[in-house]
Amino acid sequence: MDQASPQPTTALPYGTPEAPRVAVRGEARLEFDPEIARLGISVSARGSDRRTALEDLTRRNGQVIELVKSYGQAVEKLETGAFAITPQLTAKGRHERVHAYHGRVHLSVTIADFTALGELTTRLADLELTQVNGPWWALRPDSPAHGEARRQAVREAVQRAREYAGALGARLVALVELADLDAESTEQPYPVTFGGTRSAGGYGAAPQAAPALDLEPQRQTVYAQVNARFTMSPPQL
Repeated sequence: MDQASPQPTTALPYGTPEAPRVAVRGEARLEFDPEIARLGISVSARGSDRRTALEDLTRRNGQVIELVKSYGQAVEKLETGAFAITPQLTAKGRHERVHAYHGRVHLSVTIADFTALGELTTRLADLELTQVNGPWWALRPDSPAHGEARRQAVREAVQRAREYAGALGARLVALVELADLDAESTEQPYPVTFGGTRSAGGYGAAPQAAPALDLEPQRQTVYAQVNARFTMSPPQL
């Protein structure tokens, strides 16, 4: 007589009466001072012919780069993004005739020394046909703030599970699962915020330069969330 094959065991997602499971969610929302600020810079030029537009754009772009680099270690990163030179056609006429050429270069600057930020922003905005956007405050991707938020979320999950178990006269026995859910910074680009005294003069500003903006860094929110499952001792019902 053939022996019956063993039946596969099915995992019980909710545990057993001897080892019940408790599932909780731990969250953390912490605020930190920003570590860096980013500026977006657009340099423009317009000329009746392509060569003139390119020469003006090259000169103005060079002025921006020279100014930014003059701040030395206060500037953490300088990058050139998109470049475009676009012919503009005349609005009237049956033929395609170029009326002018428009040129534009986009640059991004990352600044770690906020005492230089207000002055640099003003001096950039004072340059010819130069547009400045920002600052956008942020934390670095490897900032310890992210780890602190994750640890806080785990501690909250453990505390919440202990409270549930304690309400049943039980105690936690073992961790079954810990799932990380969107434990990322929620910082978003923010417009310029005026006020405060975080900016200061210096760095060789020209005597006739426009006054530096007073920029107050905006605190950044870091959010972390985890799901945790524990087994606990039998409850005292």
